[in-house]
Amino acid sequence: MTEATPHAPAHVGVLGGGRMGAGIAHAFLLAGSRVTVVERDADAAAAAAHRVLESVDASIARGTAAEPGDAYRACFDTGTDLALFAPCNLVVEAVPEDLALKVDALTRVEAQIGPDAVLASNTSSISIDELAAVLDRPSRFLGMHFFNPVPASTLVEIVRGTATAPPLVDDARAWVHALGKTPIVVADAPGFASSRLGVAIGLEAIRMLEEGVASAADIDAAMTLGYKHPVGPLRLTDIVGLDVRLGISEYLAANLGERFEPPALLRRLVAEGHLGRKSGRGFYEWDAS
Repeated sequence: MTEATPHAPAHVGVLGGGRMGAGIAHAFLLAGSRVTVVERDADAAAAAAHRVLESVDASIARGTAAEPGDAYRACFDTGTDLALFAPCNLVVEAVPEDLALKVDALTRVEAQIGPDAVLASNTSSISIDELAAVLDRPSRFLGMHFFNPVPASTLVEIVRGTATAPPLVDDARAWVHALGKTPIVVADAPGFASSRLGVAIGLEAIRMLEEGVASAADIDAAMTLGYKHPVGPLRLTDIVGLDVRLGISEYLAANLGERFEPPALLRRLVAEGHLGRKSGRGFYEWDAS
């Protein structure tokens, strides 16, 4: 008897249509799900729709999508009302990495979805148990940490909370396989596995740059050429966003100690508005168009 082919949920909701949310929506659309993205206002919803459909069109052009564009457009919608999530089997929260913002978002989404629906957070560092504590159905909640850029990444970190129902973890594994990605399962801990390791390397690279050990390009080359990392830690910080990395490192420092204390250089660049690729400048200059 052959193992059944994994299937993505029939209807997936994504709260937040920024770079990460749009990437998550793209992944589930290509896997055959109907996808609904909800944003804070009409302009943000329109921008999210553009991001998702532009990404889908790029996949079609590369030959990595199985259906024509019209088929995906027919299965995709955006809006501003959380009630649009009512028919969803899975809703992934992808709002910025801020505890209060995520708590508010998750409680409001849970009030709109059915009792059997699954709620997931794309958080890269915040405790799943801390988020679950405000929910009425913590057994139907877990972390699904996608990586940027979602369409090209092959990893999804599934974070199992204390109250997460064990069968839900198995379901999440199957969904990730349906996306053509590889799941890893980790217990709830600050920074999980990926962010904890990635931020540790990134912060040390920033300290080395701050101390004049080497240039940004040479520090990155040490990791790409010497350790075969696909991108160096400073360039990766630019791609993720210096403000995002600062928030994660502050959270980890509060929970794991001073080894995750953000370097002064990182704080200064964020204060000056140099956030990386999205602002046109971070540790590198970027085309902000």
